[in-house]
Amino acid sequence: MYDWIVSHKISLGIWLKDGVDFLNSHGQGFFDLISTVLGAMVQGLTDGLLAVPPLALIGLFSAAAYLLHRSVGLSVFIVASLLLVVNLGYWEATMETLSLVIWSTATCVLIGVPVGIVAAHRPLFYAAIRPFLDLMQTIPTFVYLIPTLVLFGLGTVPGIISTVIFALPAPIRLTQLGIASVPPSLREAALAYGATRWQMLVKVELPSAMPTILAGITQCIMLSLSMVVIAALVGADGLGKPVVRALNTVNIAMGFEAGLAIVVLAIILDRVCKRPAPRNGRSSP
Repeated sequence: MYDWIVSHKISLGIWLKDGVDFLNSHGQGFFDLISTVLGAMVQGLTDGLLAVPPLALIGLFSAAAYLLHRSVGLSVFIVASLLLVVNLGYWEATMETLSLVIWSTATCVLIGVPVGIVAAHRPLFYAAIRPFLDLMQTIPTFVYLIPTLVLFGLGTVPGIISTVIFALPAPIRLTQLGIASVPPSLREAALAYGATRWQMLVKVELPSAMPTILAGITQCIMLSLSMVVIAALVGADGLGKPVVRALNTVNIAMGFEAGLAIVVLAIILDRVCKRPAPRNGRSSP
């Protein structure tokens, strides 16, 4: 009864394959340039982190967290957790993962926040991109690895590109939500004082939406960390490699230790990237 539907299959997969083959044939130099630049940036940050002695870097992380949040408990937790990572022997892999997450998150923020601002001021634009955001978040993450692997080859770069595609909708959506949720009374007061569009954005909308934007950045970090193991399948360095190796060899000890290092890094980044408490001790509105 449904044979005629099957016999007239739409060749979506073939069309996408042809598109990737066309890009690979005619734009290989461009993709090689992106791969070289991104790879050098990630490797440079990783080398910089590893050049600092672990104990000194742990002290810097702890001090920075204390200056940002004024929390002794958070600083002690960072020191204890990172010392555990050093003790387990995953310090180098953790720094490689941190470098990957930093560059992925920075790319998502640089793209996502401006797009979210435009989407908040242009409802038709947001309605047009919303289906693509849904698609980026719902397509299985392994699917991203196939075209990026073909275009950029094995290594860290296809892992970063796939991570950015997967995590980008979070800052776009939450930036749009934060800007769109600014109370009308604040906008009216700013307009009454003669604020320009730029002043309205910088002095009213962004400060009011900052908690929501920071929540989007934190979510972006968590999504990037969730891609660590998957990115390791295409040659990305970091904590994903020992997890994949443990899976292939059924090494429970290695898998648990590497997984624990990922959890530790996720908790630290989540706590550090939260909105700092007010200096006067009063709760923020």
